[in-house]
Amino acid sequence: MDVTTILLLLLVGAIATFLAGDKLASKVALVFSLGALGLSLYLLNLLSQGADISFMGSWIDNPKVALAFKADGLSMAMILLTTALTPLIIFSSFGNTFSNAKSFYALVLFMSFAMTGTFLAADGLLYYIFWELALIPIYFIALIWGNGDAEERKKAVLKFFIYTLGGSLFMLIAFAYLYSKAGSFLLEDLYKLDLTANEQCWVFFAFFLAYAIKIPIIPFHTWQAKVYQKAPTVGTMLLSGVMLKMGLYSVIRWQLPIAPEAAKTYMPILIGLSIAGVIYGSIVALRQKDLKKLLAYSSLAHVGLIAAGCYTLTLDGLSGAVSQMIAHGFVIVGLFFAAEIIFRRYETNKIEDMGGIRSQTPKFTSMFMILVLASVALPGTFNFVGEFTVLYSLSQANIWFAVLGGTTIILGAYYMLKMFQNTMLGETNTRVFADVTTSEAITFIIIIAFLLFFGLYPKPIVDLVTPSLKEILTNINN
Repeated sequence: MDVTTILLLLLVGAIATFLAGDKLASKVALVFSLGALGLSLYLLNLLSQGADISFMGSWIDNPKVALAFKADGLSMAMILLTTALTPLIIFSSFGNTFSNAKSFYALVLFMSFAMTGTFLAADGLLYYIFWELALIPIYFIALIWGNGDAEERKKAVLKFFIYTLGGSLFMLIAFAYLYSKAGSFLLEDLYKLDLTANEQCWVFFAFFLAYAIKIPIIPFHTWQAKVYQKAPTVGTMLLSGVMLKMGLYSVIRWQLPIAPEAAKTYMPILIGLSIAGVIYGSIVALRQKDLKKLLAYSSLAHVGLIAAGCYTLTLDGLSGAVSQMIAHGFVIVGLFFAAEIIFRRYETNKIEDMGGIRSQTPKFTSMFMILVLASVALPGTFNFVGEFTVLYSLSQANIWFAVLGGTTIILGAYYMLKMFQNTMLGETNTRVFADVTTSEAITFIIIIAFLLFFGLYPKPIVDLVTPSLKEILTNINN
């Protein structure tokens, strides 16, 4: 058995969900997503026992394109993130009613299929195809089932689509050039290329445009907040929890090892841009009056720090970045779910319309507070592990990088606790706020348990990804 079985299961699941009809769509999607998670854990167990679960097969002879899927610790960590969050996101949506539910949930599973393919692909053209496929379902999810004014939503989603597609075209051009040099799109062949400094520079920044838009890194972030706000919460969760990790993962897997000298040359500029995103995202978050937009800018700040860790080109930086990717995926899904619960009760995302919720719903308040504290990297949570490791790696590069990057802790604590105070505390709201349902509580408990368990015992994840990261660093430094 190899990793292609996960892809097949998700693809079959998307088709079965669509054929199941609107009434059964959500349940069928949940069953297949849980099956994908179980299969991922089984394959991880095989990998840990030394089995080869990668796949290599021929596909197209001219140009030479292979069906190559690489399964190592790094890719499996991202697969587990995807397959763990997908059923959680689907389950969290059971409190909502969607028109044409069969299409909605089929698109969710298809997006999970495309993101999984992106994390596994070890052939450049195959990787590019999955990268672009992931864009299609989220475009329709945000466009058809999104919130707010239809015209504003269309503009926001179209901008996101054009930005992402435009950046990806530069990456495709880079792959075409690399193919002309290597005669192959295979990742291992591209690693072996001996490119000149000038060639590396052009290839590096072609990749950078695609990844900086997807992550996003400023000044390529302007699509993000509006799309996060206008998309349905399921779409926002998929975007923030998993899809932006495609860009961060690709920096580690593709950009840095293929053009290592360019990465070393421009490291201060890249870290500077990433840290600028930390500060910018935090300051803008302070001024937000819409809860989803505040969380969007909070996410921008956190992924800026993760990107900075990637560009340190150190084992601590890469390891901390991967840990923080996973931790951020869970905590941001939890926070957007909390915003969705408030919206279900009050039908608003405006912070000024909230307040006084704590006196009516102590369970929800407690779970929301834990997620807020995890978001600001409280020791004992998984977010702290990743953030501390990244800041340590930045201090090795330059102490001022760590000092400036550390502002995410101070500013993050300020705007997140202020948001919690304004939404949950204060005078009792005149409107009734029902406490969390059993299904809502289960979603929160799973997320919180994950963050606390790996916050106290991160060793399994660190040990899983470290060999892959060492191999990548070997390619960078050779």
